[in-house]
Amino acid sequence: MKSYFYELGAALALYMLVLTASLLLLIQHQDSGLFLRVVITLAPVIPAGLMCWAIVRQLRRLDEMHLRIQFEALGFAFAASALLTFSYGFLENIGAPHIPWLWVWPVMAVMWMIGLLIARTRYQ
Repeated sequence: MKSYFYELGAALALYMLVLTASLLLLIQHQDSGLFLRVVITLAPVIPAGLMCWAIVRQLRRLDEMHLRIQFEALGFAFAASALLTFSYGFLENIGAPHIPWLWVWPVMAVMWMIGLLIARTRYQ
């Protein structure tokens, strides 16, 4: 677990650093070409990919029971996130304020945590 927290923490710190730099650079390059603005905008995706890599590495280290708990939690997160985002999308059709796509991942993360709580209680 220690190496997982180190890997994920380092990737998250790098993400926050690159995201901050990206947002500041976008302000300075508002009149630059589209290609440069796209590169600056997508730069935080690289450390976000490192976070994905850290999570996958941790899943590979788990024993069968903990892997099953994670599988059930991710299954719950997938279904619950789909249900919530689709439901809210329908509510936008009748005037609910638009929520940016950036909120989908935090919803998935919260549903993953809830799924972990449910799955862990099942196996304890």
